[in-house]
Formats: sequence, C-alpha cells, structure tokens
Amino acid sequence: MTSTMMTLQYLLLFSCILIVHPFSLPSHQVKLGGGSTIHNRRCRPLRTSSHLPPKLEHLVQDTLDSDRKIVVVTGGVLSGIGKGVTASSMGVLFRAMGYRVTALKIDPYLNVDAGTMSPFEHGEVFVLDDGGETDLDLGNYERFLSVSLTKDSNLSTGKIYQSVIERERVGEYLGKTVQVVPHISDAIQEWILKVAQTPVSRFSKVANDNDDAKDEPPEVCIVELGGTLGDIESMPFVEALRQLQENLGYKNLCFAHVSLVPSLGDPAEQKTKPTQHSVKSMMQLGLRPDFLCCRGKEQLEPSTVSKLSLFTSVPKGAIVSLHDVSNIYRVPLMMIEQNVHSMLAQRLRLGPYEKGVDYSMVEDLTQIEESVVIKDWKKLADSVDEPESECVIGIVGKYIEQGDAYLSVVKALTHASIATKQRLRIEWIEASSLCKDDDGDDAENASDETAWDRLKLCDGVVVPGGFGSRGMEGKIQTIQYLRENKVPFLGICLGMQATVIEYCRNVVGIKKAHSAEFFDDLVKDEEDAVIFMPEGDRTRLGGTMRLGVRETVLLEGSIARKMYGSEKVMERHRHRYEVNPALVSRLESAGLQFVGRNTDESGQRMEVCELSESTHPYFVASQYHPEFTSRPELPNPLFLGLLQTCKKTAAAKSKATVAN
Repeated sequence: MTSTMMTLQYLLLFSCILIVHPFSLPSHQVKLGGGSTIHNRRCRPLRTSSHLPPKLEHLVQDTLDSDRKIVVVTGGVLSGIGKGVTASSMGVLFRAMGYRVTALKIDPYLNVDAGTMSPFEHGEVFVLDDGGETDLDLGNYERFLSVSLTKDSNLSTGKIYQSVIERERVGEYLGKTVQVVPHISDAIQEWILKVAQTPVSRFSKVANDNDDAKDEPPEVCIVELGGTLGDIESMPFVEALRQLQENLGYKNLCFAHVSLVPSLGDPAEQKTKPTQHSVKSMMQLGLRPDFLCCRGKEQLEPSTVSKLSLFTSVPKGAIVSLHDVSNIYRVPLMMIEQNVHSMLAQRLRLGPYEKGVDYSMVEDLTQIEESVVIKDWKKLADSVDEPESECVIGIVGKYIEQGDAYLSVVKALTHASIATKQRLRIEWIEASSLCKDDDGDDAENASDETAWDRLKLCDGVVVPGGFGSRGMEGKIQTIQYLRENKVPFLGICLGMQATVIEYCRNVVGIKKAHSAEFFDDLVKDEEDAVIFMPEGDRTRLGGTMRLGVRETVLLEGSIARKMYGSEKVMERHRHRYEVNPALVSRLESAGLQFVGRNTDESGQRMEVCELSESTHPYFVASQYHPEFTSRPELPNPLFLGLLQTCKKTAAAKSKATVAN
C-alpha cells in the first residue's frame, strides 16, 4: 500500500513538472528531482525556428547573431497622420546615438511600385540611386537619415505576391498549396530581414560619421507600415509582423503606434476615444504598442496621458506627444525632450541599458543632446524659424492641386532657403492657366490674368517635371517671360525640354518646334526639339524609363560647374524623352549652352543647359532631378544657386529703391 502511494505521488509530481516546466530544457528533456533526466518526445521547446523555411531561419539567426534591432511604426484613425516623419525622426535619434540606420516602407497597394501611379492620386514618385520608383516617404527617410536607400526599401503587396508567384512557378514550394499564411507571411519576413541587413551608403558626410562604417550593415531598421491598421489590404503584413516578433524575440523588435488625439469644443478638450479604439484594433490583430505617439494641435495634457495609459496599457512615460511645431525638424528634438531616445535604447537593450528597469521609467541613458548630430539639428531647426529675409518662389506645374506631387522640389527649396537664411514662400501656379492656346483638357483655367500677376511677383521660378501635354504651352510661355525679363529660373526634366523648345521657337527661329512626346508629325531633326530615347520601350510603362543615378560631366566656367564645385556629378533621372542632339549646335550658336553632358552606351546626352551670367543672372535647366539628392545639411547646388541669386537680386532691387 505504501509502495503504491509512493508510486502515485511520484507520477503526480512528474506530471506537475511537465505542466509547469515543459519547455525549460533543450533536447526535449525533463529534469526530475535528484538530478535524473527523462527523455520525452512529446515535450518540445515552445520557441523554435525549426518550423521556419531554411532561408527565413538563416535570416532570423543572422539578425540575432548581429544583435540587429527593428522598430515598426504603424498608424491608426486616419491616413497621412505623420508616420513617415515619426519614423524618420526616430532614425535621427538612433543616428545621434551612433548607430547605422536603414528604413523600409511597406505599401499595401497591389501596384508593384509607384512608377505608374498618378501624382494626383498618390503624390510624388521618389527615385532612388538604383532606379527604384518609390513612395515619397523614402525621400523623408533619405533626408533625415542621410543615407541612400535601394528599391527593396519599398515593399508593396504587388511586389511580394509577384515574388511568391515566381517562386511557385519554378517549383520552389515543392507542390505545396501556396497560401497567405505561411508562404506570403514568410516572404514578407524574409524581405524585411534582407533589407535590415543590406548595407546602405551615406549620401553626405556628416561631422561624426565614420568612413569605415560606410559599407557596413545597418544596426537598426525602421519599418513603416503604410495605411491604417485594420485596412483589409494590410492584413498579411500585420500577421507577418506578429510572427516576426515571435521569431526575433521581445528585445529585438518594438512597435510604435501613431494615432490622433483631436481637440473639440470650446474650450477645447482632448478626446482619447479614437486612439483607444485604434489600439484596441491593433491588439486584436496580435500587436501591442510599446510607444504611443499621439498627434494633435496641442501638447498632451497629463490627464489625457493618464487616461490613454489606463485604456491602452501603454506606460505613461511611453506615451509621446507629437503636437504641431513650427517646422518638422523640431520633431526629433521634441522626442528628446520626452526621453524617447533613452526609452528606445532600454526597450531594445541598446548600449548601457539598465537591467530590471522598465523602459518607460528609465532616466537619460544616452545623453545625445551633446552629440554633433543633435547640435547640428538644433541649428537647422532654429535657422528655419529665424530667417533674415523672405523669398517668393513660383512653382509652375500641372499637379499643383495635390500638395505632395512636388514634395521633393519643395524640400529642396526649403533646404536652400535655410542655407541662405531666407523665409520661403511658395506661389503655386497652374501651368494651363497661363496660356490661352493651351491644348490641354483644362480650358476653363485658360488665360487667367491673376496667374500672370502672381507669377510676376515671384523672386524666382521653378518649372518641374511632369507628363502629358496639358500645361505645356503655359510652361513654354512662362520660360520665355523669365528669360526676357531676367528672372532667376530653374527647369527640371520636362522643364528643361520646355526650355529648349522655347529657345528653338523664339531665338533660333524654328516656329513649330515641339516634343515628339506630343506630336508624331514633326519634321525630323528640325521641329522635333525633343525626341524619344532610342533604347526606350513604348509598350510597357512600368520601370522602362531612364531611371536612377547617372554621371554628368560639367563644362569648366559654367554656372553649374561653379555651383557643384566639381567636374563630374552623380544625379538621378526619370525620363523617356531627351533633347535632340541634332539641334544642339544650332542652339549653342544662338546662346543656349549645354554645359552638362552624359556619355553612355546610347551616345551623348544633354543633361544641363544654361545662359551665361552676362546674359541672365540665373537661367539653368537640368534633364535630371536635382531635388532627389538635396539634404537639409547639404542643399542641392542647383537649388542653392537659385536661392542665392534670388537673395542677391532682391537686395540689389531694395538698394536701388532706397537710392531713388
């Protein structure tokens, strides 16, 4: 009887050990009292990578071995809430802490990339060095992080499904039924981890950057999930991110959720319900925010923070107020004031983190306020708010109703205005409103005299790129006015092509000169001032333009050469049409100098044209897009030259007025 009781007690103890500690030992072993060990095939580790495909398992292990960290930024309540600026600002904090940072933008739409999307619907298409046509948020990442990203840094539903289908077609899945989970979700995780380990080159030299770190893999990857949590198209990405945190572990991945806290009533009261429901939706999907970044007009009140913490389970210290500020360069500084940098370091176990201390309660660990990056950033933010004068720049385009269609142009102008200590004011002018005979489809705007009045008040004008004939005649007439009245001018892409057409018509005397993009009956090498590139593809639109970074050789003594300070420059392109080389000699004989050229496998291409400074103070146009390579600490030289000339011209006018 006693022996039977002892046996039952022993079995009961054994069962309790299996229930309480079934996963505490490797190799499927269970430890018993007295030091003995029993092997049990049913007792397997809870967290194991054996269920992962080999490629993903290798990437997960590499991430863990490299101690690489991932920060995921999501958004709720509404789109366009500021996820991109939030993600970029966190990147600035990591930069200041001395870490190499990269970024990935996830867009849930089915397009393979942004290249075929209308600017009216999606805003600007941002072009990378490798020719990737991406979401405009990658421009924010490059400008804030001071890096040059790759086309893989923008992931869309179209891209991921295309890659999985291609793998299925070649038999990579060995006859299995290909499903969203696990095949799509695994592919998404692989993509994220590949981008996280891909070295990114520094575009510009910052004071504390180390040349030896230039080609090394990143240490932190910031992932922005586009759209709003709960959108049906983003579900595979949400599930993939949930699995990714399980695979990497708590200390290697964290979530920052950006939400809206509106103020309503009189007096205004901050409302937390939208954010409460947004976080609830996030948690129902299997994600839990570590940081809650709240957008609003005013700083969060203590009572609002307490209420949000109570209903979302996010610690009070990790609820960050991202209220409106004078300029976006103050956002990283606002985060530092709320100790976000230390909380990120503690949450991700970076640097001198404190063991046993909750990440939201940690004191200042990093002291990045004394770093060169943050000191320079403060100077940058202050200079935006403390200009010496004002400069009015007109942008004559066809997409002006969409504020983000020319985002990089605006940013490049902003960088140049900061460098020249001017307050930038942009005058948006619809190109089709400047010409009675514009052959576009917007006749109701034709010949708007107020548009010409606004144009004539500008200190300088930019004619940016675009596609289609609408507004082309308005651009050509604008350029004629700027040339004849010596108003500082910068043309970009289609703006350069319009410049050549205008000069052919009004100076060279080719009255019917135009672009082969719009007319196919032009006299060859006479009226076709702009032609289709020989290697172009007329049947497929996506990814078939002349894309990415190319070398341009600048002529000694030119304005462009003086501004760049170098004979050879690398700039990004996005075009199908180019200046007809057959007309170059006639144009140059008439005074329009092609001072920037590129020689590739298809022959010599015209990249920059200008009038001499003795003829015009600043009349420059480029086939490439200089706006894509402008940075806050290093404005693009062509934009800087425009703003410098505007300031110089305005000062001369002011002096003449005083004298009279």
